Amino acid sequence: MIGVFDYTVILTYLSAISAVLGIVISLYGTGHPYIGAFFLLFCGLCDAFDGKVARKKKNRTDFEKSFGIQIDSLADLISFGVLPAAIGIGLVRASSKYLEMPVLHPEDRDRAILYPILFLVIISFYVLTALIRLAYFNVTEEERSRTEGGVRKTYIGLPVTSSALIFPTVLLIRFVTRVDFTPIYFSVMLVTAFLFISRIRIAKAGMRGILIMIGIGCIEFGIMLYFLLTRGM
Repeated sequence: MIGVFDYTVILTYLSAISAVLGIVISLYGTGHPYIGAFFLLFCGLCDAFDGKVARKKKNRTDFEKSFGIQIDSLADLISFGVLPAAIGIGLVRASSKYLEMPVLHPEDRDRAILYPILFLVIISFYVLTALIRLAYFNVTEEERSRTEGGVRKTYIGLPVTSSALIFPTVLLIRFVTRVDFTPIYFSVMLVTAFLFISRIRIAKAGMRGILIMIGIGCIEFGIMLYFLLTRGM
């Protein structure tokens, strides 16, 4: 079989599988965006350690290293590009006001048409910028590996993996407050998309930073699970 199938890529593969499941569930029926967020959090957890696990293998070939870079970015596109977009669509589907709005006045008709189109434009732009961000990272990472070696210290632009905490946080606020955060979700998505392709420099998180982010993700997971069991989503 072609490809790499050892422990160095297992977390990347698990992240991709989790993302696919999250996409399907988010879009199933009337939409289940909150359950999709659980899969997004799991993708973030896998991504936090996949690089460290891969680097544990000391005798990796150049092919295995290049394959690891490429497969990681492809999985990230599904996990942190397409899955948040699917969660957004699920959010729209779950909020019938954007799909089944009674058209009684011309302004209602305009609003019923405008919102879905606007949301789709934002989703398309978000996935495109995530793709551009990951392609840019692949090219610069290969160049950096040849010239510098070691581990990257900073990123240019917001890493797409930040989506694993950004969007569950928005969903959590929406669910706790019972306020319709659908437009806010897409506004955050638009800002995040611009940050993906911006030239801001962000320091790469060390182990302490990773553990803090995992802790935040676990708290979000626990709170959302509590509301899932007590209120239903």
